[in-house]
Amino acid sequence: MKKTMLLVAVLLAALPWPGQAQQARRLSFILNFLAGGPQAGFIYAQSLGLYKQAGIDLTIQEGKGSATTAQLVATGQADLGFADAPAAMQLRSVGAPVKIIAPVLQTNGFAIISLADEHIEKPADLIGKRLAVQPGTAQTTLLDAILSANGITGKVNVVNIDPGALVGALLQKRVDAILAGADFQGVQITDRGFKINELYYRDIGVPTVGLSIVARDDRIEKDADLFRAFIAVSLEGWARARANPDAAAEAVHAQYPSASTDQIAKQLRVDLALLCAPGATALGEVPRPVWTRTWELLTAYLNLPKAKPVSDYYTDALLPADPPKCQ
Repeated sequence: MKKTMLLVAVLLAALPWPGQAQQARRLSFILNFLAGGPQAGFIYAQSLGLYKQAGIDLTIQEGKGSATTAQLVATGQADLGFADAPAAMQLRSVGAPVKIIAPVLQTNGFAIISLADEHIEKPADLIGKRLAVQPGTAQTTLLDAILSANGITGKVNVVNIDPGALVGALLQKRVDAILAGADFQGVQITDRGFKINELYYRDIGVPTVGLSIVARDDRIEKDADLFRAFIAVSLEGWARARANPDAAAEAVHAQYPSASTDQIAKQLRVDLALLCAPGATALGEVPRPVWTRTWELLTAYLNLPKAKPVSDYYTDALLPADPPKCQ
């Protein structure tokens, strides 16, 4: 951690600021959604004063979905954003100048969630079952990949459902399983006292890169040192949240009290398991096979152009030389 913060200080000292006194550089950062466990590393770092120590005056704004966040960054309405990688990649594929500069959750937290008494413990157990999906979400878009990878295409009864009714439909047994987020709906359901089974996408054939820091192409070049410092501090914040999840949850609740500290902590513990993909050695450094598999899935199921290589969608040039290690 000390090496990371030393690197941040070196990076900020190199920024071309006029005058004798260095003033904090302002940055606006928009989250993918409402603040909670999946965003805790950034908010914890801010509460500890890490961005301020690095010369960054950071404003964090809650978001309304990854696609909207990526669009706001692409149009210059935010300096940086936190968005699901497939959403950012899909936007870039149609010409938007937005690129991934630091994956935080190296695999996604999407899951097929069912009550334990349904005994859905593997994809084949879904055959003949009612699976509720939310139209337009990344989970639903990638469902065909799940079905194909597990040889059950056409064998599952897929039911479109309103997002607000998703959890209720499962608990009332109007459906047998739902497509959802393990760190959101999964926590909601277990908080109500129900035992569940979760089939993570990453474990059943669809390990796409998850929530990532994104930026505009022109800003990546213009503000490279500033963005490097932001990434280094952010990854340090996530490392500290990993070491102190309860304190990180308290920090989120203190700034965004709509969710309880206990619920945020439960969400965060799910997300901490997603910080490193299989084979990863450090935070922010996604193994090449995970990137390749993400590209293969998105070109097959989200119509990304095969002529554009996966390397066009992200850059690792701004990652710190010595990021926090995977555990």
